[in-house]
Amino acid sequence: MASKSALLLVAVALSGCAFKPGPEPRAGAEPVNVPVVSKSEFVFDAAAPNGALPRSEAERLDAWFRSLDLRYGDAVYVDGSYSEGARAQVASLAGNYGIIVSSGTPVTPGVVAPGTVRVVVSRTVASVPNCPNWDDKSNTNYNNKTMPNFGCAVNGNMAAMVANPEDLVHGREGSGLGDAATASRAINYYRTAPPSATKGLQETTTSKKGQ
Repeated sequence: MASKSALLLVAVALSGCAFKPGPEPRAGAEPVNVPVVSKSEFVFDAAAPNGALPRSEAERLDAWFRSLDLRYGDAVYVDGSYSEGARAQVASLAGNYGIIVSSGTPVTPGVVAPGTVRVVVSRTVASVPNCPNWDDKSNTNYNNKTMPNFGCAVNGNMAAMVANPEDLVHGREGSGLGDAATASRAINYYRTAPPSATKGLQETTTSKKGQ
């Protein structure tokens, strides 16, 4: 009886050492590896005498857009005292990349010199830091911890495939307009489609043609 009591005390002591109370980020079902959205702003100052971009400056601006690989999700702004006059030219160049010039301008360092316009490209990028992560071995733990790589695959794919990373931060606001015909198309098709049984059974065969 004494030996059984001693073994019981040893088991209790070992189980107490295995459990570590306290906050554990990887305890639970929510992954620690989540997408992180970062924003970068690129600035281009172009000469705009009399409020218009010369051809050479327009070509230089277009080359800058190409070097940035301007794409969907980027935001383009125009700043400066001559911005209204040159805004249409910048909008025409940005439109070649499917981008509409946004209203307002973000805060950028420095002052826009007279006779110039400042074009700002704001870009957001989503990534999952510290992935993949296989620091821990796949073994039993007593704190209900997930593996360090948990969430890297799903969240990494989502961060790579999302067209506009800002959608991960906040959803888009609705326009307030809707098309009732488009919204009810699926319901109308469901209601008007004839039941599949009315067409009879499809004749199938496992033999080749001509046999």
